[in-house]
Amino acid sequence: MTGGSHTYSKVPEVTLGFWIIKILATTLGETGGDSVTMTWLKADVMVNSGYLVGSAIFLLALILLVVIQVAAKKFHPFLYWATIVASTTFGTTLADFATRSLGIGYTGGSLLLFGCLMLVLALWYWSEGTVSVNTVSTPRVEAFYWTAITFSQTLGTALGDWIADTGSLGYEGGALVFAAGLAVTAALYYWTDVSRIGLFWAAFILTRPLGATLGDFLDKPLDHGGLALSRPLASAVIAAIMIGLIVALPQRAGIHPVESRA
Repeated sequence: MTGGSHTYSKVPEVTLGFWIIKILATTLGETGGDSVTMTWLKADVMVNSGYLVGSAIFLLALILLVVIQVAAKKFHPFLYWATIVASTTFGTTLADFATRSLGIGYTGGSLLLFGCLMLVLALWYWSEGTVSVNTVSTPRVEAFYWTAITFSQTLGTALGDWIADTGSLGYEGGALVFAAGLAVTAALYYWTDVSRIGLFWAAFILTRPLGATLGDFLDKPLDHGGLALSRPLASAVIAAIMIGLIVALPQRAGIHPVESRA
């Protein structure tokens, strides 16, 4: 879509509001994914396949929403964020399936998913000459974008679990680690000339494990360092807050080729 001499992408302008809603979306993805795989699919006959079944359910939802997103002629805030939630929820269940059901552990799962994400970004760059989100305005670029988004969400889940469990930091410690990582990324953005595109993807990846650890903190048992809140209830509350912010905060399409400062 064009306006004057500019081309508008089908993703929102990257602002502070974008990052706030992104963190809520990733937290919702964690609690929502756990609601399905660990609450609704916890029957004895499903206990060994809950992650696989949950992944299949959310993959179908993600594919449907991505198809609608690609077919849309312009940026639609609720459609975009619904697709983000679907990608982060699928990422939650897929990461749990990879690290637990496949038995490769958090470290193996994180390395595998990191490699997949780097491969997608490399292919995107090879095809388009950039991985800037401001160029997401054609079906081919959207395909790269949503594939990269999904792998970054899945990687974030595995990293969050790896830091919280393997690193013995717990959910609060894990959240602090990733919050510190985001603070460093913000400092690099405002006070250095480091690539804005690279910093965007770093921040996008880091917000996922932050949301994952916050989600785990809300719904995991007390003896595991969580608050033991109802997963469906926590998901409903987070979703309500997220919808309110989407309505209240400006949601504008990003502009290409001019890169806006986040």
